[in-house]
Order: sequence, then structure tokens, then C-alpha cells
Amino acid sequence: MSYFEEMDKEMDRYLEETASEEPAILKKLRKETYQKTTQPHMISGYLQGRLLSILSHIIYPKNVLEIGTFTGYAALSMAEGLPKDGKIFTIDKNEDLAYIPKKYFAESDYKDQIEFILGDAKEEIKKLDKIWDLIFIDADKESYLEYLKLIKPNLRSGSIILIDNVLWYGKVLENNPKDKQTEQIKLVNKIIAEDPDFENLILPLRDGLHLIRKK
Repeated sequence: MSYFEEMDKEMDRYLEETASEEPAILKKLRKETYQKTTQPHMISGYLQGRLLSILSHIIYPKNVLEIGTFTGYAALSMAEGLPKDGKIFTIDKNEDLAYIPKKYFAESDYKDQIEFILGDAKEEIKKLDKIWDLIFIDADKESYLEYLKLIKPNLRSGSIILIDNVLWYGKVLENNPKDKQTEQIKLVNKIIAEDPDFENLILPLRDGLHLIRKK
């Protein structure tokens, strides 16, 4: 559960009620995620999924990179806006949960447009020689800065990056963070905000979503 949801559950319900309808396959996936995983709150969820879908439709991306697949909800949401020759490369190292995204990708209308890569993203990204139109980062927080450094050379003007959990349950307000994850998230937010190659803002959606555009 995110910081925002904890602050106002009633508002969160209202936001879902007034958003576009969640596709049936995502509703089914969300239910299974809560039934079969130990940390179901890691799923992107209804509101974030609809935002990813809308952005994908706007961008109409040919090449999408997702770092951190979990059960596949975000990947399937972004797939909704792919052109016919578009493709998503989604990377995760969790072998135990890999069967869930694989199953839902195969069942979806986008089964030929999603490539699931099981491995360490820091190594797998180097093997992908693509110019990215849309990137979604939602993996180990301590590696956020390294991911950013790896992907930046493969961005074009207008490329969009989304980084999840950048408010980190409100811990980013701490002056002297006591844990490495909070420290790294604050550092990445600062570096992005000060980078002249980017324009950005943090959306207070769920646990904070950093929206970045390459100039």
C-alpha cells in the first residue's frame, strides 16, 4: 500500500471509480497477484496501470523497456498503446514468480509484442541495442541510479522515463535517511531535477511516480 493510499483511502477509491475501466485480463491478474504472492502491494495497480496505458497511447512507442516485471501488470498496461511493430522488453530476476507474467503475456493480445527476460537488469540492458521511446523503472531501489546511467545514452529527444516509488512512503522528507533505499531514491530525484537534459515532475500517484522527458 502506498503513502497516498494510507493518507486517504476514500479518495483513492473515488479516483478508481472515476478512471477508465480496467481490462478483464488485468483484473484477473491483479486478483491472482493478491492470492499467490507474498508482496502483492508491489503490483502497479489500477490507477497507475491506466496512466501507463494513456501515456503509451500518446507516445505510441516502438521500443519500450521495463525494469522490474513482477507479475506483468505494468507491461500489459503499456502494451495497450503499442503500434503493430512496437515491442516491450521487460526484465526481472525473480525466477519463482516468472510463471505468472509468462502466463498472462501468453494469454494477452500482445503475446508477440512482449519479450520477458529473466536475469539481472544491469547486465541484460547492455545486450539490448535499442533507442527507447518509453521506459518504466520499478525494481530494486538501490540500483535506480545505475539504471538511469545505463539507459540515458539510448534515449532520443522526447523519450519518456517513469520511475516508481520515488516518494517512498514519505521517507524522502527525512533529512538524514537511515536506510540505503531512501538515500538512493532521494539522490536519483535530485540528480534528475538538476540534469539539464531532462524536464521532470513527480506525480503524487500511489507511492510517487517520477515523470521525465528527455529534451
